[in-house]
Amino acid sequence: MENDTIEITAHSRLHITLIDLNGALGRVDGGVGLTLDSPSMRIRAQRGEGISISGSDVFTDRIREVIRAIAAEHKISGAAIQVMKKYRAHVGLGAGTQVALAVATSINQLYGLNLKLSELARLTGRGGTSGIGVAAFESGGFIVDGGHKNKAAFLPSSASQAYGPAPVLVRYEFPEWSVVLATPNLQGASDKPEIDIFRQQCPIPLSEVQALCHVVLMEMLPAVVEKDVERFGRSINHVQMLGFKRRELALQPFCKGLIDFMNENGALGAGMSSFGPTVYAISNEKQLKPKVQRFLDETVGGEVHLVKARNEGARVIKLQ
Repeated sequence: MENDTIEITAHSRLHITLIDLNGALGRVDGGVGLTLDSPSMRIRAQRGEGISISGSDVFTDRIREVIRAIAAEHKISGAAIQVMKKYRAHVGLGAGTQVALAVATSINQLYGLNLKLSELARLTGRGGTSGIGVAAFESGGFIVDGGHKNKAAFLPSSASQAYGPAPVLVRYEFPEWSVVLATPNLQGASDKPEIDIFRQQCPIPLSEVQALCHVVLMEMLPAVVEKDVERFGRSINHVQMLGFKRRELALQPFCKGLIDFMNENGALGAGMSSFGPTVYAISNEKQLKPKVQRFLDETVGGEVHLVKARNEGARVIKLQ
């Protein structure tokens, strides 16, 4: 393995909602999410002496932290990481988790550590709140996770390193529905501002958590299984009005306006991913994408893409 090169392509995800930030039953968090075929990131990794990182900018510190975290518990000499392709961080598409797991997985293979993905997630501090990003990396598809038991605080993953990835309760192949993905030139919450939002907004009233669970169990999940795109779209709209998602959206008024615009112009349902600013719409309307692009061009700017779900995990190959 001395001269092997490992190449990993990891895909973005939508974080549709956290489920329970009340905790009355002894569990908190829980999440619903969807793996996307685009955008994605790709890294190449080789063994090395010390740490060498190229092709990155915002991810450089995170990559270095991942390598050091693994080296602290396992005997490795170092790694040379080349970022071949990337997408924006802190926009609600899970870039931080995907790059961390891609780097950790490459080192795991290069050094034959034989660690499970859950252990790599623990070492890299991912999955402490939502398990969606870790599950998306592992298997792709539409995912519901069960949150954490005995977790006393309401905190984002970045501040919840003591908790491993939540158990996956449901993983379904997602239909070939079109998703209009819009990322305005704005920034989502991260680091201390994100922690502060959790502390200020939680616990969520139990009645809202119960209403959200009703929507997920009796509207969203059946829609995926029965491939009912209209009902799935309605469930996405319902989620925006409940629980922690309603509070996230209240902090992003532009994103709320963008969701309204999408629904007024052909979307079957629209929502904000994680803390945003990325907004997505389920739509069969071919003109929605250019309409949304014009909306962004005339306001804050940004990118709009037409994507689909990815029903597979990260792509890992060994290059000769």
